[in-house]
This record gives sequence, structure tokens and C-alpha cells, in this order.
Amino acid sequence: MGPGTPLSDPPYALLIQACLCRAGFMEGQPQRPTGPVSMENGTVLCGEKRPPEAKETTVTEGAARIAFPSANEVFYNPVQEFNRDLTCAVITEFARIQLRAKGIQIKVPGEKDVQKVVVDLSEQEEDKAELKEGANVAPADQPQTAAVGEICEEGLRVLEGLAASGLRSIRFAGEVPGLQSVVANDASARAVDLIRHNVQLNKVAHLVRPSQADARMLMYQHQRVSERFDVIDLDPYGSPAPFLDAAVQAVSEGGLLCVTCTDMAVLAGNSGETCYSKYGAMALKSRACHEMALRIVLHSLDLRANCYQRFVVPLLSISADFYVRVFVRVFTGQAKVKASASKQALVFQCVGCGTFHLQQLGKASGASGGRVKFSAACGPPVAPECEHCGQRHQLGGPLWAEPIHDLDFVGRVLEAVSANPSRFHTSERIRGVLSVVTEELPDVPLYYTLDQLSSTIHCSTPSLLQLRSALLHAGFRVSLSHACKNAVKTDAPASVLWDIMRCWEKECPVKRERLSETSPAFRILSVEPRLQANFTIRDDANPSSRQRGLKRFQANPEANWGPRPRARPGSKTVGEAMEHRRRLLQNKRKEPAEDLAQRAARLKTFPCKRFKEGTCPLGDQCCYSHRSPTPKATAEATCTDCPQTSNQNPPGPGATAGPGVD
Repeated sequence: MGPGTPLSDPPYALLIQACLCRAGFMEGQPQRPTGPVSMENGTVLCGEKRPPEAKETTVTEGAARIAFPSANEVFYNPVQEFNRDLTCAVITEFARIQLRAKGIQIKVPGEKDVQKVVVDLSEQEEDKAELKEGANVAPADQPQTAAVGEICEEGLRVLEGLAASGLRSIRFAGEVPGLQSVVANDASARAVDLIRHNVQLNKVAHLVRPSQADARMLMYQHQRVSERFDVIDLDPYGSPAPFLDAAVQAVSEGGLLCVTCTDMAVLAGNSGETCYSKYGAMALKSRACHEMALRIVLHSLDLRANCYQRFVVPLLSISADFYVRVFVRVFTGQAKVKASASKQALVFQCVGCGTFHLQQLGKASGASGGRVKFSAACGPPVAPECEHCGQRHQLGGPLWAEPIHDLDFVGRVLEAVSANPSRFHTSERIRGVLSVVTEELPDVPLYYTLDQLSSTIHCSTPSLLQLRSALLHAGFRVSLSHACKNAVKTDAPASVLWDIMRCWEKECPVKRERLSETSPAFRILSVEPRLQANFTIRDDANPSSRQRGLKRFQANPEANWGPRPRARPGSKTVGEAMEHRRRLLQNKRKEPAEDLAQRAARLKTFPCKRFKEGTCPLGDQCCYSHRSPTPKATAEATCTDCPQTSNQNPPGPGATAGPGVD
């Protein structure tokens, strides 16, 4: 727009009208729906009606029915249904705890009969009589209840900072009881238009309020104690690092903060310097990279909260599919913030055998009068070279070294999901993952893997039960990890683990002559074990979740699953974009299939090396060519390839120059 362009021209007047209408006011005019002037993607500027030519795809998930445009302009990934189901289950139990303190009970569809059975089994006969007498109490004296889809005046205020289509917010409104309001925010105007459309489609306008704003600015505007949110959900495309500072300030005292990270390449150690710039920690390439990613995210959250005299308490931390998901509560307390340094640790990891050691950043010790004294920790816990293989160490972290789950809270969620399995489509997987979480050793950070221990010394791999039994026979604790199906999480020192692997190697010997004297395998196996391992299978070596056959580790849910491409206005549809990307990046080294005759003819064009040496025993059965080159071809090749021959033997007088001779 030039300096002399009148604002009354149709294109600019339409643009100004659209901006004012979306901002929620018109100067000197009452608000009213405008005419059917559409945007590029077929959505109306203001108002709920859409033109009939707009193409939509309807998706049903949980209690929500969502309409998506056919173009890839709003982000949606069906693989993350497990993420959304688990979030609904966690927020439901959080609401149950928070509202119980206010004397409010929540009603979840499908739980009424189950709760009655639990009460009857847990109470004694006297308590049953009291319950029967209390049945005749007036309805006004009964405790207040909060149902799904109803506004609870003292309920939770929820913010979804990056709502996209509004699917998660609409599911909260339709599946989680005890909510006061849900703010579905997104910076994209097209996304907010779609949120409004889906809110009206699901009839939850009384609970869900669409909002168009930058998520950081919206959370910064709610820093006052009276305006904070009880639950904040952040599920961005990629890293949530830009939103964490605002989130730890906008969540209420004891509120719930739910964060998803999909930039696993950064958190798993492929780019340590990028991880430091985003999360304030160096990630290492390790077999335990998924749990390390969870602990780096928790460290980053606690570090940002400490700036405002706040700290985090993890409730549940999950590594699933291509992302990590953490649920933490945020509290305020200057004395508790001082203990945060003792909750962080550096990681020393050997580049040869993968042995790791943790070094606490701070030290908390008891003092007189019941006080706690904080000081700097002493270290390092390792020598310059690894004591097992002689290789150097890499330094990673800091990361969260305390428990990453609240087992009591996880047990509540697991019990609720198990009692009402029809509530979620992924209830079976939630039960399996949470069961493994309850079996994890809470005070043991990181883990080793079976294939890592075996490949280091180049021996065959023992079964999971054999290695677990050997550790239990030695008097140590051991558990699985939900982040890796081959994980061995144990409180045994690394020296014990390598002694067990040395004993296993004696039963399945390795050819020592093939090992280099400087390799980690040679140096580890050159030491005799000081511990005699017992590989007899124990009954307690097989965890309960494994015995029950629960779905602990998800198989690929669909073809070409994983992170979806970023939503962009005017781009190709999701299917076309994925096919185009698949053609560019996949099947690079694959050749078209050929039949046996084509393969035999192709191989016959190559001369047989053994035939040239006179050692080919196959004769005519050889798949390569046994034909000798003709003398003429040899001479031509010699003249062509060696032009300097004509200079060495110049032709005599009257000789005719042959081919290839200048």
C-alpha cells in the first residue's frame, strides 16, 4: 500500500474490515456477521458459515467430532491419539484430587458402579450401616458433584496454548469433568476459524473459548495469581523451549503443566550444541537416550521455574513413539528451590563400553536443629580413562537425577483406566505402559541394554530373564524401562554388570584371536571375573506386566507413521505431500525387481576373475563370462589406451598410419 493509496479501495477496505472483525470490535458499529467473503482456504472471515464448496474431512476421536480442511493447513496426527487419551486420563485424576479438597466429587461416565463396589469392599460392616443411614439425607446436604460437559464454578481453568484444530480442547470439554473453562489458543487465523467451527459442531461453546494470540504473550498476560491457569497443555510442532518460560509463570500454585517434545533428534544426542541452546543441557548418544531426553526436559523446566522461586514435581514422564511427554506440578517456595541443585547431575559416559556415572551438581546434608545444609558436590566420580576398557569419557547434562514419576499418582491413573477400559480407544496400551512405569526403579537414573552389553564384548546375547536372574542372585535390584524393551535398569555397579557378562562369555566363548588388543572387548575379557554369576531363572525375574501379556511397547500403528509435515497455508494435501516426500527421500538405493533370466544375462556381461587366473572350477555353470577377449580387440584396446606406443616405434618410410596413430 503506497502513501497515496486511498483506504476506501475495495481490497484494502476488505482487509481492514477483516482485521477489525477478528479483533472483536468495529468502531461505532455493533458486531454482526459479515457477508460470505472467503479466505484462500475457503473459510469465512467472520461468522460461522462456510461456503458449500469447501471440502472437509471429518474425524471422530473419543467424544469429539472434528472437521479438517482437505488441504494441509491445520496440523493433525492420528498416531498421537495415545497422547491425547493419556492426557485426558491424567487431567481427570488431577481434577479428582484438586476438587476433593473443595468437597466436590467428579462423575466420570462408566465409573459409577465401579466406585460403589470399591467402597463396599473396603468398608467394614459398621461403615456400611452408616452409608445406609446417609442414604436418607436430604439432597441439599449431599456433596457437590461435577459431571462431564458441565461448568464447575470452582473447577479447573485449562489452557491449550497451541490448539491447531481444537481437538484436544474439545475432548477435554467432552470427557474430563470438573472444568470451569477451556481456552483453545492458536496464532493462526485459519486455525482459530476451524476451532470455532468445531466448537459449534460439538456444542461445547459454553466451555471452550477460542483465542487467537501468540501463546507466549497470552501466558505472560496471565501471570497474576488470580488469573493463572490450573492446567496448561503445550503440544508444539518440534521444541517447546520458546514457551517454557511463560508456562512456568502462568500455571497456578500446584497446577499441572503438560509438555510434549517431538524434536527427538536433538534430545537424543544427534546435535548436542542445539540441545544446549534449547534446553540448557548437552545430550549424549546413548542407548538410554530416550530416558535421558525425559530428564533433560525436566531439568529445563525446573531451571526456568527456579528463576521465579518456583520448582517442579514430576507426576508422569513418558517416552512413546517419536516424542516425549511430561506431566509436572509447579509449586512456589524459596527453601525448596535451594534443593534444586542437588536434583541435577552431570553424566560421564565411556565412548568405548558405554559405562556411565552420574555426578550431582549440589549436595544437601543434614545439619543441627533439623536444618538442611547445601554445598557444592565433590568429583569427578571417574578417572581420565575408563576403568573397564581404558577409553575416554564424554560429559553430558545437566539432567534431572530424581524420580521422574509419582508412583502414587500413576497408580491412581492406572486403576481408573483399568476399571473403565471402554473410556479410551488406547486403554490397552495405557494400561501396559503405566504398568511398566510402576515397575521401574524410581531411584535409578538411566539404564543399559542387552544388545549394548553383548555387542561390546562381541558375544551372544543372554535372554532377558537370565540377565535379570543373575543380578537378583547377586543381591541387586533390577527392573525394565518403558522407554526401551531391552532395558536393564539396576542399582548394581558397572563392575558387577561386566563380571556377569564375563561369566556369560565363558559359557559362550568369543574367539580372542579376532579381537584387537586395544578394543574394549579385549580389555574387558582380559580381566577375570570376581563374581561368579548364577543364570538360573528365578520366578521374580519375570515382571508382572510381562507375565500378563500387556501391550507394553507399541508396534508401528500404521504405514509411514511418525511426525507429520508442518501445516502450511496453500500447501498440498497431506496425502500428496507425504507421497512427494516419500518419492524424494525413500527407496534411493532400491533397484526395480528383475527376473532370473535378466539377472543371468546381466552377470554374463562381467568377466570371471577366477577364469582369468585359471582357477574357476565351475566351467560353463559359472554365472560370469568365460570368453577370452579377441586379439583384434586386444590390439585395438592397446593402441587406443596406449597412444605413446606410436612414439616409441615410429613407422618407416612409406608406411601407412594405422588407426589411432596421428
